[in-house]
Amino acid sequence: MMCLGRPKKGEEARRREQLLEHAVRLFAEHGYSNLSLETIAREARVSLRTIYRQFGGKAELFGAVVRHLSDLFVATLPLDPAQAKPIEETLVDFGREFLFRLTRPDMIRMCTQMQGETRQFPCLATEFYGQGPERTLRRLSQFFALHQKAGRIAAIDPDFLAGQFVSCLKGEWFHRLQYGLAATPGEAEIEARARRAVDLFLRGCLAAEG
Repeated sequence: MMCLGRPKKGEEARRREQLLEHAVRLFAEHGYSNLSLETIAREARVSLRTIYRQFGGKAELFGAVVRHLSDLFVATLPLDPAQAKPIEETLVDFGREFLFRLTRPDMIRMCTQMQGETRQFPCLATEFYGQGPERTLRRLSQFFALHQKAGRIAAIDPDFLAGQFVSCLKGEWFHRLQYGLAATPGEAEIEARARRAVDLFLRGCLAAEG
């Protein structure tokens, strides 16, 4: 007789990722205030109990959605020296993934909707910033600090470097995307922008040889 119990860890992780992917689309389509957990549960074909058990509530689910998206580019910045690649190559990998995720239509819509709702839902801003921008900047800062210790990056505040690098990647172009004044970039444009940004950034912060 087959025993029906809790899903295995691999299956549970897959279901969680599917739930988050549904939530990304729904938050982008409906915004935060107009979207209910019941709608998310129905679309993702899970129970409300599952959502509450795994995330706690709508604000925490939104934070998990943002963290899920940021996982995809934060992972390109290894902090283990054994996994280290040349700085330029690593930053291009990060920039490529960062720009690709940030410029998808769903992400643009979600960010725009979030900006309009943070006054009404302060917890939304806390979850978004903590799980997205703040987490990304902290990882970049740790990455730069690691390479400063190895003498590859000049002794500049790593938090400042992190902020400047993200600004260099996004530039004024990202604002045009938010306003619908620029088309969603393809892979070739993202690659070119990431490489130009990394080249410009590194020329200003690489330690002098010798």
